[in-house]
Amino acid sequence: MKASTLGELKKSGWESVSVKEEIRRNLINKIRNKEELFPGILGYEKTVLPQIQHALLSKHDMILLGLRGQAKTRILRLMVNFMDEYIPIVKGSEINDDPFNPLSKFAKNLIEEKGDETPIDWLHRSFRYGEKLATPDTTVADLIGDIDPIKAATKKLTLADQNVINFGLIPRTNRGIFVINELPDLQPRIQVALLNIMQERDIQIRGFNVRIPLDIAMAFSANPEDYTNRGNIITPLKDRIDSQIITHYPKEMGIGMEITRQEAWQERESRIKIHIPDLFRQTIERAAFEARESEYVDQKSGVSTRMTITALEQVVSSAERRAILNDEKETSVRIADLYHMVPALTGKIELVYEGEQEGAISVAKHILGKAISKTFKVHFPDPQSKSEEQKSVYKAVTDWFADGNEINITDTLSNKEYEAALKGVKGLKELVDKYSEEIPKNEKSIWMDFVLEALHQNSMLSKQDLDDQTLYSDMLGSMFSSLGDYSDEGFDEFE
Repeated sequence: MKASTLGELKKSGWESVSVKEEIRRNLINKIRNKEELFPGILGYEKTVLPQIQHALLSKHDMILLGLRGQAKTRILRLMVNFMDEYIPIVKGSEINDDPFNPLSKFAKNLIEEKGDETPIDWLHRSFRYGEKLATPDTTVADLIGDIDPIKAATKKLTLADQNVINFGLIPRTNRGIFVINELPDLQPRIQVALLNIMQERDIQIRGFNVRIPLDIAMAFSANPEDYTNRGNIITPLKDRIDSQIITHYPKEMGIGMEITRQEAWQERESRIKIHIPDLFRQTIERAAFEARESEYVDQKSGVSTRMTITALEQVVSSAERRAILNDEKETSVRIADLYHMVPALTGKIELVYEGEQEGAISVAKHILGKAISKTFKVHFPDPQSKSEEQKSVYKAVTDWFADGNEINITDTLSNKEYEAALKGVKGLKELVDKYSEEIPKNEKSIWMDFVLEALHQNSMLSKQDLDDQTLYSDMLGSMFSSLGDYSDEGFDEFE
């Protein structure tokens, strides 16, 4: 980088290589040195990431094909780390001209005029990455370039002069990586303009019988749903993309929890310590797995990993708000907070017809309820088991409610009030102590609350949601009380 002229660059021994050869060389070195290739990308270690390495080692242009929220764009942006930190360019060049192999007329004229005294600059790899979101209004001029009459008038040049060309995004990323996100959204006539770049590696600006051979690595991302809904990838372009790599959602709960923990905003600046038990992390992640299997959710659209991230942030915010209201410096996430993630679910799932009939909020609560029930059965005996021995585990708790007792838990109860209310339920603490011996003492109340909600999800307790409070009572007693609302005359009409 000490070289500031073409002559000094020649003496330094620097060699010019293509961008794909540069990426390949640096990737090989990173693999040999056991470096982390894609930091922050989890769950793809044995599937997607090896395929990407194979594509880069083969000098292939690639497309990442997958549903929303599968880290496609993040992976593509990390590819810039496989390029050299700095490369020399002809100073003032718009298309990052290689001093040894200039392409633009500007660079050629400058080198012809100044020779070894041609000034050079050093370009950092962060400026060698270009990206465009495919939108319907994207034009060939945006991507490739066009004649600029204003430039011609300003510089007093004729339209026949190559210096009047206004280069588009792709030429300006020469000697770098250019990415087009959501490729199917690009109009077919615009996709045609990419064919020469993909195969012949050159561009042609209209009005000029000059081809400019670019040195560029191309990559794309696409959602399979878009193939039929909003657009398509034309066959000749698809044929020129060397590698098609399929992404996927986390296949294991643990990986999903790691991703959510890594991405969600949990450490707030409000000076309030918010504890998130693993029990709730498991439940939030299981909600995503349940949504991806739900008959009410359109599986072709997928359920983004962003859902669990925003859900956890909503849950933390609910606990934070309660702590602020009660002037507490520390609190834990509760079941009431868990239901405040419903807006995150409704905004991230696409419903089929049956789901639309049920309503987005009802479907979200149904999914969350199933997640709570399945997480509960990992730690406690199945309340729906045919074994009387397993059912009897909950008898002390259900009998307490059968005696006419009930418990009312509001969203804004202070920590002391919350613990006192749950301790009043006979047999509940003993049940939690028996099946969750290793949990910290500060989580006992959380687990007791979780048990009540799980018993409701398994039809062993009745639950009424009244705005900001939850009332648990006996299931059978609740059914009879609702029937008692009918008068004799009402029963006659019913019959």
